Amino acid sequence: MHFRKSWSEMGRGLSRRSLLLHLLGLSAATAGSALAGVLPTGLMKSVPAAGRRPQTLPFQPLRGPIPLPGDGLSAVEQQRAYSRIVVKDELLVPEGYRSEVLMQWGDPLGSGRFGFNNDFLAFTPLDHGRALLTVNFEYISPRPWVAGYGEVMGRKLPFEALRQLLAERGGSVDAPSLAADDPLRRPLLEVATAAMEDLGIGVVEIERSADQGWRRRSGRFDRRVGGLMGLQHADQRLRCSGPAATVFRRSQRLGHDDGLSDRVIGSFANCAGGQTPWGTVLSAEENFQSQVVEAVYADGSSPSPAERPFRFDSERLEGLGNPFGLVGNKYGWMVEIDPRRPEDPLVKHTALGRFRHEAVAVRARGGEPLVVYSGCDRHGGHLYRYVSEAIVRDPRDPANSRLLERGRLEVARFQPDGGGRWIHLVPQTLVEPLAPSHFTRFDLPAMLPVPHSDRSKAGPELLVSEAQLQAYRQRFRTLADLYPGRGDEQLGAILIDAHLAANAAGATPTARPEDTELDPRTGDLLITFTAAGSDGEGQADPAIFRGPAGESSWPYGWLMRLEDTPARPQQPGGAFRWRMLATGGTPWQGGMGFANPDNLAIDRAGNIWMVTDRAAVNGSADVFGNNACWIFPATGAAGTEPQLFATGPMECELTGPCFDSSESTLFLSVQHPGEDNAIHRPGDDEVQAYSLKDRDGGSFEQLRQVPLGSNWPSGQPGQIPRPGVVAIRRLNGGPLLVYSPVNNR
Repeated sequence: MHFRKSWSEMGRGLSRRSLLLHLLGLSAATAGSALAGVLPTGLMKSVPAAGRRPQTLPFQPLRGPIPLPGDGLSAVEQQRAYSRIVVKDELLVPEGYRSEVLMQWGDPLGSGRFGFNNDFLAFTPLDHGRALLTVNFEYISPRPWVAGYGEVMGRKLPFEALRQLLAERGGSVDAPSLAADDPLRRPLLEVATAAMEDLGIGVVEIERSADQGWRRRSGRFDRRVGGLMGLQHADQRLRCSGPAATVFRRSQRLGHDDGLSDRVIGSFANCAGGQTPWGTVLSAEENFQSQVVEAVYADGSSPSPAERPFRFDSERLEGLGNPFGLVGNKYGWMVEIDPRRPEDPLVKHTALGRFRHEAVAVRARGGEPLVVYSGCDRHGGHLYRYVSEAIVRDPRDPANSRLLERGRLEVARFQPDGGGRWIHLVPQTLVEPLAPSHFTRFDLPAMLPVPHSDRSKAGPELLVSEAQLQAYRQRFRTLADLYPGRGDEQLGAILIDAHLAANAAGATPTARPEDTELDPRTGDLLITFTAAGSDGEGQADPAIFRGPAGESSWPYGWLMRLEDTPARPQQPGGAFRWRMLATGGTPWQGGMGFANPDNLAIDRAGNIWMVTDRAAVNGSADVFGNNACWIFPATGAAGTEPQLFATGPMECELTGPCFDSSESTLFLSVQHPGEDNAIHRPGDDEVQAYSLKDRDGGSFEQLRQVPLGSNWPSGQPGQIPRPGVVAIRRLNGGPLLVYSPVNNR
């Protein structure tokens, strides 16, 4: 059972404070301590467990909002501890640790400012106790962005005027078609430009402080790459490498010509990323489809920007590329930046494919090809492997960046028995998509988008019947029949349309792969799959992604380990083995207590640090509370049971975990606090009710007080929420995790 009741629905005769005390079963005498977070109320503080299991971690895990097998409580104690909880709008870490804000939205940075909704983080050490943090800025959350923009930036934008003018025209508009004197034009461009300035990539210089923590310092490496970089100054435009650059240079095309040849304006939708052994950072452009047209024609060219009009209201800010004529086929790539060389241009490596990139892991071994793993974060998105044409000589050689320019893109085909193989995406690859019956036998509707059979049309069509599948395969035998041209023009078109080409080739539609990381001990690939569901445009393969009881749709996600075979320079394809390490969901559903795994970081000891990505308002997922950071210990009595290390403030994600060189500091992004309700006002809380189960299977009811909106990081009532980056370390200055001996009493 899951439901919410607002204060007005709960009663009229009681004040909010009195009503809250009544619902939580607290007397007036205990009210002060309860609301301050002193009683055992869930996500308030680190509450020591009962001491019934061997302790190998240097901290007592936080207690989350639901009972877990490892919380050290009996069934009776679980019911007592979890029946009434109060959630706090704070970034919580265990006792013995502290978190400090390094940067937040609006802080000066380079030629601009620290952007909005910071995500991926990469740590690059320098000399003399200095280092660089490379930061992705992913997207705009309209409610907190609008609520706080004037205060943060010191200037106002015409939000309300723009909203009203757009509403009069149906809510969206093709900005380039507006007349020069149209009253909508100026406010639209002001808001769109400001939003694009808050996206992209940043490089932040930091230094060790006297107490061995990290603090912000301005330096020559500070840099901002925004969504419109190069719009005004051609010499600042990004360049492209690989086959798709040939498509961009074509003089004849089915779609729109932006007049820029193979140069690109800006980067945005920058979500996850990774680092190379030679010191550069790879930044993944993910949900670009919200801002530009995703569909492409058979030759890889893009439809007109008019097909993704500008839209702005209290819920959405979309089509940001439209006012500036940005074509969609130049976004959705992996972008390389060298944080130590601010004079170098950024490069979009098209050989790695265009899709909703949400992960990257780089394997560079001397004498072998360079291998790059990445995932496409969408329902039915794929797992990809890029293999360079040439081999790595020295993994630390900066010249290795050239290995990202020429190679082969492969996509994973999983088998239910734990095996799998890589499919090479080239013109001669056979067209053999999954049959509609593959889904209907699991009582799911057939939903597999493939390149449209009318090759004069951009985008997909869905194969929904066996007859339609057979007709499709008779007409298109190989990918060459779907994508015209020769040489790099043809290969470039396939890479630009990688998601649909992979579906046509029979790749496995997966459950939103959000991160790929290499285990430093084994070399295996770890992959987080956030959720197996559907958005009407795709869905995960139910033969592979099944819940603990065989559910064909499982919204809580998994952590997978994949053992790959070495890639060969001249031998496309290859085999792999896979198995699930952990399953999300409540313990009484067969899960491990977390939901929607997202980014990963693996320390040198092999401990897996995982953050979660669930929406603040997401139906049954609300039972899991605020997004969090979990640790899967590599050794010790806890085994692979996840331990709760940190929980975020209200309505946020914790993203981009990374360590400093000594692994004494964990850097985290706090993304979109207050995304749903913006500023938290005193007394603006909600009481939620849940049915939970204790360790013996007994059911009990929980009442949970939840603030609406956020005041993080200031913590001051009525203050705006601001995304930011935090540094977490131990109070004693030691490494984050130093294991104590196991006491087997």
